[in-house]
Amino acid sequence: MKLFLLLAGVTAVLCAAPRAQNTRNLLVEEHADGGFHLTIVDDNGVSDVLGILGRNVVVDDSVTFDVTSTFDEASGGYRITVTWDGPSDLVFEDCFDFGNKQWYAGPEQKEQYWPLQHAHLNKYSIISKEDDNAAVSERYWLNSAGHYFYVHPEAPLFVDYHNNLDNHICFIAEVTAPYSTRRTHNVLKYDIWLFANAKVAHQHAVDTYLGKPSGIPDYRMIQYPVWSTWARYSREIDQDSLWAFANEIKDSGFPNAQFEIDDLWEICYGSLTVDERKLPDFKTLIQDIKGLGFRVAIWVHPFINKDCDPWYSEALENGYLVLNEEGSPDSTWWNNNGSLPGYIDFTNPEAAAWYSSRLQNLIDTYDIDTLKFDAGESSWSPQIPVQNGDIDLHPGHIVQTYVREVSKFGPAIEVRSGMRTQDLPVFVRMVDKDTLWDFNNGLATLVTTLLSMNLNGYTLVLPDMIGGNGYNEKPSKELFIRWLQANVFMPSLQYSFVPWDHDDEAVEICRKYTQLHADYADEIVAAMEASVRDGTPVNAPIWWLDPTDETALATWDEFLLGEKILVAPVLEQGAVSRAVYLPRGTWRDAEGAEYEGPTTLDYPAPIEVLPYFILQN
Repeated sequence: MKLFLLLAGVTAVLCAAPRAQNTRNLLVEEHADGGFHLTIVDDNGVSDVLGILGRNVVVDDSVTFDVTSTFDEASGGYRITVTWDGPSDLVFEDCFDFGNKQWYAGPEQKEQYWPLQHAHLNKYSIISKEDDNAAVSERYWLNSAGHYFYVHPEAPLFVDYHNNLDNHICFIAEVTAPYSTRRTHNVLKYDIWLFANAKVAHQHAVDTYLGKPSGIPDYRMIQYPVWSTWARYSREIDQDSLWAFANEIKDSGFPNAQFEIDDLWEICYGSLTVDERKLPDFKTLIQDIKGLGFRVAIWVHPFINKDCDPWYSEALENGYLVLNEEGSPDSTWWNNNGSLPGYIDFTNPEAAAWYSSRLQNLIDTYDIDTLKFDAGESSWSPQIPVQNGDIDLHPGHIVQTYVREVSKFGPAIEVRSGMRTQDLPVFVRMVDKDTLWDFNNGLATLVTTLLSMNLNGYTLVLPDMIGGNGYNEKPSKELFIRWLQANVFMPSLQYSFVPWDHDDEAVEICRKYTQLHADYADEIVAAMEASVRDGTPVNAPIWWLDPTDETALATWDEFLLGEKILVAPVLEQGAVSRAVYLPRGTWRDAEGAEYEGPTTLDYPAPIEVLPYFILQN
């Protein structure tokens, strides 16, 4: 084993560059039970065992292990870089104690717990994938002590919470599916940065690794709701139902950003050709809907089903489909319809241009205003996929190239997947939520997913449809209203189920909160512009106002808009009040009452009330 900064059987002490205060020593100690303990000792002699390196690693002279540390004067941060490199058949595993800290970020999840030490993941691949709603997947973890971990993209990374080692997060590098076994070596490289608190640490991560958006989405999408056909109609759309739905919305008096025509309008999936049996005069229909005051969006995706000719054959013959390592284009998705899909290979510039030119032709032919882009996760490729680009960055190429290609269609689009694409100035939609209250992909996760996406650098979040997608059942009146209230101070609203599915009271409550969202559109834009400028979250956790506040650091069911508005939606079925924690400062509620924080309120919240507070100082 090539061992840098460490001699077998000897403790290595690595000192950061001198600093007036808060100097740190790094100890790497070999233990008889295997692996190395990584310990930080501050200038007061207080030690903190961060974790265990090289757990269960069988080492020989082919393995390189390197630990370096540096104090960065510019940021005031202390960096530790750990690198393992060796043959492709070795597995590297380093584990770090969750301790009593709160932990944040990590991948988008179906059961999106916050803080994330409450979750359990079992050797979980960190790629953008459909499994577990992990469409947005970054290699970044942050804790309340001001420590953050960033795993470099070349590592074939898996993560484990609590299973391999109790109360630990483990980073595992293994050359196995979904990573290509054609890799010639295995590597686990990551940086640990230590700062005074989580806010300073996160800002450094944004500046150093995550990036920030380069612009903001379309203002009308921020201000007014998107109205989608999906949850209400599923695939059962035709000329009459679309026209009737558009008129319903118009007659309701609710405002709109755009009318979104979802699945199924094509003659076959991937044809990008309108099914004239269902939509005999689509061009006129679109103009008629526009005449009601809507813009029109249409749902698209990166698949072509095998029975969808001549388009499938053209794509296959020209090398425009992703092939797996056995040379097959056959994959799967949720609309197989008795066929097998191919997946457009966006890592091939010619394939990406072919796809985009066909989309542009669709837009031009029917005068469509914008597009809803679905899927994009690398797991939809035939497994194990062959992609253009560095094999050590596989399989993330397809996610980045797809999202970057479609972002060219302007600021009113939406995507749902992401991997190192935080810089794009478009909405990133949460993966479909279920019509439930709890952490099983229900209303509770609307808030926690918002927070997680923001702390992964995806600050331009498009929440999923109000009330969820109704896959299990349609939303009750109570769930529908509470979902809308939770959504009001998020960046955008999406309706598909509608307020008038319920009674007049529901309609008026929904009208009030739809208007409240519109009234705060300029505040949302200001938070987005701050994110573009500074990389700050649009919707931050409440500890952003005081990262030393232990109660705020543990709070999952409240969030901020910018740095002045705190939102505490009711997320529990049947509740008519809730505990609200207000961090330090003077806060004013919607009725003008003022409260001095830090404090916890027993706040009344009958069905028509959304608790929110504005910071006065």
